[in-house]
Amino acid sequence: MSKQKIKNAMTVDVEDYFHVSALAASIDRADWDSIPSRVENNTRRLLSLFDETGIKSTFFVLGWVAERFPELVREIVAGGHELACHGFSHQLIYKQERDVFFEETRRAKEILEEIGGVRVRGYRAASYSITKQSLWALDMIGELGFDYDSSIVPARHDLYGINDAPSVPYEIRLQSSKCLSEFPPSTIAVPGGRLPIGGGGYFRIFPYWFSRWGMGRLNRQQQPFAFYLHPWEIDPEQPRVKTSMKSSFRHYHNLDKFEPRLRRLIGEFDFGTMAEVLDNLPKCEIESATLAGAAGQAA
Repeated sequence: MSKQKIKNAMTVDVEDYFHVSALAASIDRADWDSIPSRVENNTRRLLSLFDETGIKSTFFVLGWVAERFPELVREIVAGGHELACHGFSHQLIYKQERDVFFEETRRAKEILEEIGGVRVRGYRAASYSITKQSLWALDMIGELGFDYDSSIVPARHDLYGINDAPSVPYEIRLQSSKCLSEFPPSTIAVPGGRLPIGGGGYFRIFPYWFSRWGMGRLNRQQQPFAFYLHPWEIDPEQPRVKTSMKSSFRHYHNLDKFEPRLRRLIGEFDFGTMAEVLDNLPKCEIESATLAGAAGQAA
């Protein structure tokens, strides 16, 4: 079967399994440094897969990871991939103080740029935690010199999402009058709202045919999709953490199927970095304040 012709964004959130929000209630942050890390090997497996299949990806790297594994950051850049920022400590933005968020994000960006030797253009929040309660973060992201964000999910979820936000890439006019591009994780319209279709747990939970159909539907509408994954998702041998039934399902379900599905997806769709895809798209413009209201009118 020939590939779809539209180029889509392949993105990786570089974090370890013990960083994720689904396991936060079971793992103390103070213990992170004492837990054996698996992020290096898993990320290198992804780098090998992308090299084998000839695609370039955007790696949103957690500052905590970059600080401890600088060579991994250099390998990402040396492989021709885009280096982007995933914050520093994987905290939900709407639970952070504003000055803490600003300082952590500044620190993470500086660490990545110093190690990688490249300008970092993109930002993605931990667990997509820019919501109507944390829209103030967008102005700080713009102030810190990022060109684009990929943190606002246009769907309902218990941890994140702005249901009426635009579902296609758009420009946000900040209070400073600067424009920040937003590339939302991909969703499809369904009765009663929008359904996330762009990777992660959804890619593991839904059957492959459904994910392929949903992403193909966007391409048939001449829209690129943004696919995301985490290095721990190709690691079914990772330690099992005792947690709630819901969190356990979200984190562990179908881990053994993720890598084969990813290989199949790469074979059926065309991929590049998020910056590459975004730079070639026309985008509408909305005011940042609009996101707190009827943002769907701009979609």
